Amino acid sequence: MKKEKTVVETNPAPQKKIKKHMGLRAKRIAGNTTIYIVLGLMTIIWLFPFVCILLQSFRVENTHMVGYIIPKQWGFDNYINLFTQKEFSEGGFGRWYFNTLIISFFVAIIQTVIVLCMSYTLSRIRFKGRKLLMNFMLILGMFPGMLTMIILYRVLKDLGLTETHAVPGLILVYVASSGMGYYVSKGFFDTLPKSLDEAARVDGANRAQVFFRVILPLSKPIVIYTLLTAFMGPWGDYIFATYVAHLEQTGMNVAVGLQNMIMSEQSINANYTMFCAGGVLVAIPITILFLILQKYYVEGVTGGAVKG
Repeated sequence: MKKEKTVVETNPAPQKKIKKHMGLRAKRIAGNTTIYIVLGLMTIIWLFPFVCILLQSFRVENTHMVGYIIPKQWGFDNYINLFTQKEFSEGGFGRWYFNTLIISFFVAIIQTVIVLCMSYTLSRIRFKGRKLLMNFMLILGMFPGMLTMIILYRVLKDLGLTETHAVPGLILVYVASSGMGYYVSKGFFDTLPKSLDEAARVDGANRAQVFFRVILPLSKPIVIYTLLTAFMGPWGDYIFATYVAHLEQTGMNVAVGLQNMIMSEQSINANYTMFCAGGVLVAIPITILFLILQKYYVEGVTGGAVKG
């Protein structure tokens, strides 16, 4: 009796699916690898100047510009000299740094309050001329602020808020037009349900109580975003700050003071490494703030961009 041979037919469909899946996976891996390589190269290019400044700030064999990056001798002499240099004893880096910190702190607080109040008002309250006011501020914001520098300096000089008294003058200028920066914050408030306001008003709360006790606790991302942007503006400002205080070291902010350290070729050779050390110290507060608060910063930006 002959044994019948059993023929097992293989279905090619699953094999095709496996090959297709492997092909898609290979393409995805290749695409991700390419993206990571490009991002890595961009990161290196972007960070290279900062790494150079950081390395030069620890170079102690000489103080002038050199043709190499890695120091031959390392030390903290440049950071120490920033605060002990006799040439800047009248003002000094410590005074410039303190001035900048005071300006940025008060501007961040005052500007945040003004921006959030303006944004909430335009988001929740419908009054006559609201659209006209928003359009007017939008058009006015398109003009560069440098157009007003001459008249602002004249006003500040008449008030005695320049040079040695430039700190309160700069604070006044930075917060003067804060209300026009309502766009992102208003977009965030537009995403919050109006029923929250209505429920609080039914319970007897007034507008101020609704804003400070109901809305603000729910608006942590946009509050932090506004604080950060308000703090960064005066922290790194050079153009208007040097216009208001460029003669007296006691009224300079850190950007103007560091620029004064390398105004001439002689001063560059004498203070270049100290200038790099000052740049590192200026970058530290902003870097720390972003590392700690970047989650809320991104949430504030994305939340405010949803609805305008």
